[in-house]
Amino acid sequence: MTDTWLKRWNDKYREKEYAYGIEPNDFLKEQIQKLKIGKILFGAEGEGRNAVYAANLGWDVYAFDISLEGKNKALELAREKNISIDYQVGLLADLNFENEQFDVIALIYAHFPASIKSEYHKLLDKKLKKGGIIIFEAFGKNHLEYKSKNPKIGGPSDFDSLFSTEELKSDFENYEVLELQEKEIELSEGLYHNGKGSVTRFIGRKK
Repeated sequence: MTDTWLKRWNDKYREKEYAYGIEPNDFLKEQIQKLKIGKILFGAEGEGRNAVYAANLGWDVYAFDISLEGKNKALELAREKNISIDYQVGLLADLNFENEQFDVIALIYAHFPASIKSEYHKLLDKKLKKGGIIIFEAFGKNHLEYKSKNPKIGGPSDFDSLFSTEELKSDFENYEVLELQEKEIELSEGLYHNGKGSVTRFIGRKK
């Protein structure tokens, strides 16, 4: 990942307000309540809204991101809720998560750079136990049309950083697909996710 990429996120998370708010993502909230509580890993977790929500429900929560500023905000939010999360900063391959450590992996707007996103998905697959669940929501391939009409919806500006259902099926090929679709939704998340957008959603169980 480039210094430019890291600076972009550190600058965004250095702002006083939480970039995407402090409330959990709706899809994450809906899905996690269906699952038995265990160990969960949040990728590209930023300022921690989803991780803190899960910890509040009793999950054993782990998270990672490249942004130290994101971690600082996440830990501040966790302190306010009087809960704790294990939050690591760095590149995924350098972090000390173990293979088959987690019951659930949550990727909520985890837009890793296009050049490494499939590699990261395959690394994350190794961290998930057999029978474990992936919860995924991010902007889909149709999203640029929405962003051109309403920049406040946010999301990547380059097509390759967006997700198709086909690439998720390929990246997570050894999974039972419980849900996989691209659909239009309305977002209201903090400063940078507001309005109608096109998202790809995936729920998979590792075989």
